[in-house]
Amino acid sequence: MRAVIVEDEEFASKRLAQLVGELAPEIEIEARLNSVESGAKWFKKNELPDLVFLDIQLNDGYGFDILDDIEDHPPVIFTTAYNEFAIRGFKYNGVDYLLKPIVKMDLKAALEKFKKNVTRNGHTHTDNLEHLKQLFHKEYKHRFMVKVGNQFRSFNVEDIAYFKSQDGLICLQTHSGQSYPIEYTIDQLENILNPIHFFRINRKFMVSVKAVVEIHSYFNSRLLLKLLPMVDEQVIVSRERTTNFKKWLDM
Repeated sequence: MRAVIVEDEEFASKRLAQLVGELAPEIEIEARLNSVESGAKWFKKNELPDLVFLDIQLNDGYGFDILDDIEDHPPVIFTTAYNEFAIRGFKYNGVDYLLKPIVKMDLKAALEKFKKNVTRNGHTHTDNLEHLKQLFHKEYKHRFMVKVGNQFRSFNVEDIAYFKSQDGLICLQTHSGQSYPIEYTIDQLENILNPIHFFRINRKFMVSVKAVVEIHSYFNSRLLLKLLPMVDEQVIVSRERTTNFKKWLDM
């Protein structure tokens, strides 16, 4: 049985190949590819493998771009660094998905599902691939308009360090230290901000990855964060969000 890994992180690619070798020695990793370009070239020149491990977001595009050029693509196990909030609806797409960093038991379960679901012609049904593609190509909010006095100012999301609930208002905090109230709730922000860049750590804070400068263990399996700009209170990742926060930062 032949498989191909498409993964742009060398360490993650090697580790996945090693785990597959341990769990399913009958599967030969025929190629490890690191981009949409190299993947497209390989599939044009080689016979289709029995299974593809496909990173969803690559440095030069989406893994879906490779599948678009394959009329009848093999079964796919997706891999992704997105947190579970972003991928909670993916279970019915492809064979399975693996959340990075990949856990050995999760890979074992995905391989078992693959072996059970392979059809007579060696392919599985992925009728909902278009839905998955649309979800990852979702347009997230790029900027916020903020009223400052009698005027409005525009802030790109790249300029925002975090959002904080304070005295019944949600305030936008920029990396340069400016703070402005906005007319959104934390729940709304969680749905309109790209989960690659922002994570809701508790009921009060939605933080950008660039704002997190230090992480410390805290009691009850929680984490204590140091953010920039500094916050005049303890910033704690809630217990129920700690696991996904670690995955978000690839800890």
